[in-house]
Amino acid sequence: MPSPPTVAIDELHQNSEPENIVTDMHNSDSDSDTDTDSDKSTDTQPRTEGDLVIHSVLECNCDVMVCQFNNEGTILAVGLCDGTIKVYSTDNGSLVKTLKDSEIILSPIPVTALQFFHSIRAHSLLLATYASGVVRCWYVWGQECIWSLNEVGESSGREEGQRQTLSMSISSSGEIAATGGSDSVVHLYDLHTQQRVLTCSASANKSIMDGHRFRIFAVNFHPEREREFISGGWDNSIQFWDTRQQHSVRMLLGPHVCGDSLQINPVTNQILSGSWRKDKALEIFDYDSCQKISEGPNDPHGQSRIYTCHWLDQDHILAGGSQSNMLRVIDHQTLLSVARLIGLPSAVFSSCICPGGRWMGLIAASSGKRIFLLKRGCLQK
Repeated sequence: MPSPPTVAIDELHQNSEPENIVTDMHNSDSDSDTDTDSDKSTDTQPRTEGDLVIHSVLECNCDVMVCQFNNEGTILAVGLCDGTIKVYSTDNGSLVKTLKDSEIILSPIPVTALQFFHSIRAHSLLLATYASGVVRCWYVWGQECIWSLNEVGESSGREEGQRQTLSMSISSSGEIAATGGSDSVVHLYDLHTQQRVLTCSASANKSIMDGHRFRIFAVNFHPEREREFISGGWDNSIQFWDTRQQHSVRMLLGPHVCGDSLQINPVTNQILSGSWRKDKALEIFDYDSCQKISEGPNDPHGQSRIYTCHWLDQDHILAGGSQSNMLRVIDHQTLLSVARLIGLPSAVFSSCICPGGRWMGLIAASSGKRIFLLKRGCLQK
């Protein structure tokens, strides 16, 4: 990569002691050991088990941080460690657009989150967050950044401008965006005006846990309740928020979230959480009562510390992570793996599922500099 300050992918997603802008992102105390992402995976010939089939592989030439399909399922946006966003055609895997500006070229900093949404004029836009604390809104087809903002750290002891934006979600209406970061707060923005409308944080009274105390790696709006969202991170809690209130309205303890691994099922109203730890890595909770419904056992292929998980459909879950570098399709009822992508040389940091169109149900998962596009036996194309 070029000479200006950069952030390596392992400094965002594994135990380390980096000395540059993204410091100790995953230097967690959840486990006593310090296994790296690939030290438990000696088989590096990617292959599938069960009904998963590798449809194609995208070579991105730089470590992949995050990936996201658009709502129509026609393109896949891939955020890279050097700040570049590459946009690929879902039909043939060709590179159709590359999104970066002069600031990214001069100071390459990882993309940390991506989400498509529609503007008032029905234009398809892509919201992107970066480890530098910058939020950019891209018009993909014009390869144009139409607006950007620079988030400022809110925590005491941090200098202004040192916030690292690590997660993002957009409300179901497309009107509000929430961003979570290294300063343990969530910022809410009106996407029409690009103005911050509220900063959600814990109160000063540290005897009350009504917000986060450490980095926030996941934020997710409720798909059916416009004013409600959840967040998770290093402090082993899921916080429940109302967009009209500064402090969280309730919380549950347990999940150690280190990636995009907090999802809400709109049908069952259940929370799926993935934790970067050896045991109880996958858990399901009831959204309203906060009661744990079930937790997944370790996979026969080995422990998998989870960075990314999703509701694949009403019967299955998708989860990927490190240590045993693999992506799994998991039965919702038994929480046992029914299909896998294994033999990966590095961790699965991100995954997404095509939400519509011809390729609805197609799975994208990153490992190192590659994106694996996978389909299941039931997906006939």
